[in-house]
Amino acid sequence: MNTQLAKVPVKQLVQNDKVKGMIANVLHERAPQFATSIVSIVNSNRSLANVDQMSVIQSAMVAATLDLPIDQNLGYVWLVPYKGKAQAQIGYKGYIQLAQRSGQYRAMNAVAVHEGELISWNPLTEEVVFDPMKKVSDTVIGYIGYFKLLNGFEKTVYWTKEQIEVHRQRFSKAGGNSPWKSDFDAMAKKTVLKDLLTKWGPMSTQMAVAASKDEADPDPVNIEADETTKDKQAEDLFNQVSELPQESVKEVPKENTQSEQTTAKTAPKKANKSIPVKAVEKEKKEPATEKTDDVNEIIKTVPDETPDEEQTELLNHWGELVNE
Repeated sequence: MNTQLAKVPVKQLVQNDKVKGMIANVLHERAPQFATSIVSIVNSNRSLANVDQMSVIQSAMVAATLDLPIDQNLGYVWLVPYKGKAQAQIGYKGYIQLAQRSGQYRAMNAVAVHEGELISWNPLTEEVVFDPMKKVSDTVIGYIGYFKLLNGFEKTVYWTKEQIEVHRQRFSKAGGNSPWKSDFDAMAKKTVLKDLLTKWGPMSTQMAVAASKDEADPDPVNIEADETTKDKQAEDLFNQVSELPQESVKEVPKENTQSEQTTAKTAPKKANKSIPVKAVEKEKKEPATEKTDDVNEIIKTVPDETPDEEQTELLNHWGELVNE
């Protein structure tokens, strides 16, 4: 299904009922606005129109899952074409947003360092002395990332411009279409902050997802999955039930039923006239059919005018004699 939709323009793709359903499951009432944003992004970046169009949707869904805006001008998440597919690249503002949601940070920032501003830097302890008042030119020589937690822990990292360049050459995938080309400073700050937060900061679930999805190929999404899964689960359940061993239904012997009915009719009305426990235990061991006829004979011998109390006592006495 995804292969068939790969070449369908995004503006038509977002009208597909199953794609609309996939987006609505995550964004609910914001789904129409999100779909419009995707179309706007593709229209403003024609290179995205030449990649797998489902990958554009899937990359945008990464941002939706993290609840980050996909407006490229805001710098939270970029959609970048790479080898025929779109990838989600999270900006430094996106990482700051995710870190703030954890509620564990007191302060956080990333800045470019210009010539004259770096007073000292110890690579071992990563202690940095930074004075923006000593700036002597607009030439950027490095980038600093910093955070402080509510518990008092704080961390500072410094990357030289040369280190950033090495990182860009190694990990930048989109060439001229990359945010590295259009906004180098923002990507350099993102690199420093991502390294800082993922190495030294508390890792929330959203932060972990962001780190794993950032600049990665989107996971294939089967928009038919929900219906297929339901059908498969129903089929499996039916097969499991069919394979269960069927228990045979045992019929209750007619004699036992009659005995129970007879016992219910002749039950004593007085609470203090109960059958002794020993007599009950012995009675359970004896087949009910051996007594039924005798009980009926005893009942026949009792005159109709005999009071109920006397009939009950006579039956109890008979039961004790038989069990002895």
